[in-house]
Amino acid sequence: MTDSDTSAPTAGAAEKHGFQAEVSELLRLMIHSLYSHREIFLRELISNASDANDKLRFLALSDPALMAGDGELRIWIEPDANAGTLSIRDNGIGMNREEAIAHLGTIARSGTADFFRRLTGDQQKDSQLIGQFGVGFYSAFIVADEVEVYTRKAGEPATAGVRWASRADGEFSIEPVELPERGTRVVLHLKPEAKEFADAWRLRTLVRRYSDHIAFPVLMPKEGEATLDWETVNQAQALWTRPRSEVKDEEYEEFYQHIAHDFTGPLAWSHNKVEGRREYTSLLYLPARAPFDLFQRDASRGLKLYVRRVFIMDDAEQFLPMYLRFLRGVLDSNDLPLNVSRELLQQDPEVEAMRSALTRRALDLLARLAKDEPGKYASFWKEFGAVLKEGVGEDVANRDRILPLLRFASTHDEDDTPKTALADYLARMQPGQERIYYVIAETPVAARGSPYLEKLRTKGVEVLLLSDRVDEWMMGQVREFDGKRFKDVARGDLELGALADDAEKDAAEQATEHSKSLLERVKGALGERVSDVRVSTRLTETPACLVLGESDLGAQMRRILAASGQTAPEAKPALELNVGHPLVRRMEATAGEAEFADLALLIHDQARLAESGAVANPGEFVRRLNRLLGQLMQ
Repeated sequence: MTDSDTSAPTAGAAEKHGFQAEVSELLRLMIHSLYSHREIFLRELISNASDANDKLRFLALSDPALMAGDGELRIWIEPDANAGTLSIRDNGIGMNREEAIAHLGTIARSGTADFFRRLTGDQQKDSQLIGQFGVGFYSAFIVADEVEVYTRKAGEPATAGVRWASRADGEFSIEPVELPERGTRVVLHLKPEAKEFADAWRLRTLVRRYSDHIAFPVLMPKEGEATLDWETVNQAQALWTRPRSEVKDEEYEEFYQHIAHDFTGPLAWSHNKVEGRREYTSLLYLPARAPFDLFQRDASRGLKLYVRRVFIMDDAEQFLPMYLRFLRGVLDSNDLPLNVSRELLQQDPEVEAMRSALTRRALDLLARLAKDEPGKYASFWKEFGAVLKEGVGEDVANRDRILPLLRFASTHDEDDTPKTALADYLARMQPGQERIYYVIAETPVAARGSPYLEKLRTKGVEVLLLSDRVDEWMMGQVREFDGKRFKDVARGDLELGALADDAEKDAAEQATEHSKSLLERVKGALGERVSDVRVSTRLTETPACLVLGESDLGAQMRRILAASGQTAPEAKPALELNVGHPLVRRMEATAGEAEFADLALLIHDQARLAESGAVANPGEFVRRLNRLLGQLMQ
């Protein structure tokens, strides 16, 4: 993989090797483009050290002599601010000369992959996967002008040590050195603008952020000590890797506060390990309160992603759908490469499979909370219910899981707190009722007082009260629940079905026949404002209401479009008249066409106020109302 051969050098002689052109280009991209945060180099080098320790631990199972003289595997980090260097050392498997050339002389080759291709059967099952050594290693050149690697393979004599060095200038050197200890030490000669990485406090912070849960102790010199005594700066065991039975609730809560930066505890969590075709561990948390940017869909979100306990990114949004953006937690995969990027995550079919499984896991967590702890679920719904509703339209595959989780305000309840589940509604349906009725309004109070509910209220039919901005869009995406169709009481026919007896149907037909002349006069007075004028079967107290077509945009969607600068399509509703109302009878008896038109327009504007909360011309509405009031006072 290099320009020169790998024959053994003369003792003490340094050889120069040139990178292949492709490797040099990859190295340039690594240094200047691949990593958005340069401190990532420390994560990569600690990961490589952990991989080397893992490999030795596995091989020592069959050859214990490999760990002779030093049976405790560790990682050391030693900064030297005066010299401007940073050293990362492990006492793992190490490399011989040929391996150093092969693994450090190219980015494309994976020593770890070669190692595991040779494993079969139980060995492969029992081993811990190790990342692609040789890729992340070159991230060291983000912060270093020169990198030196001192390495000796376990089981070989001290004289078999190797020194590898490069300034990323197209070539590297390699020479034999005597090393008393096995393993690998990487020495970074820091660039002037990267001297911060020789600061012990800064390094401790980065270790805790990126490598806190590496399974081996990460050691650094004790602060303020004159002698070189070492202390462990990481936890050395990932909480999510421990069996659930061994983790206390207090530990789960403390870990949540750590990863979510939330002083309050979580409402619930789900900790699961998946084995088989895919191997990963997930720890999902349900927060108790919503963040300030919950409704900013482009805000940072997602899980903390680890690969084999190595921190990769804070907000891997590819593993959960947008409507579950409130979840926090950790995903630790054994299958993804350490150098995974957001672009690769978007294209990887394995990621999509994990996303589907994690989504179901999250919805199961919510379902258990709703069933077992309804008080906590009510708290969740208050904070995140409007966001979960987005899933009804965005996630068709899981719609049947989401619908039972929805909660609604209802005419069955005395207050406007959303507490009614769809299953509760079905259990309370009237005999002969075939529809799940709902109304959408600007506020819960407006929904409860809507004239569209009047006929249903007299029959004791429950109506769901919807007022979130997402509600009209959501209900446009769903047709039924458990075999019962949803029905917007402000659209089309009320579809009472068996709820209306024969006497009521006959009365409606007679009222329509008797009122033909009135309906025609009102239609003439209103002109293009309405599509039709008809006798209402849904009103008992209000003189009139506007009824949309089944496919027309409602007032809520029109307001949303207007707020975003878009022009809402014109909707031409039908006007329904309560022909038994005194105001309608007064209008019917009015002979003068001008007064009749005023009354018709007034009734229309009142209906529009009830439907959308506004009239087209408020000034004209007030003048017309005053004019009619003045006539009544004469």
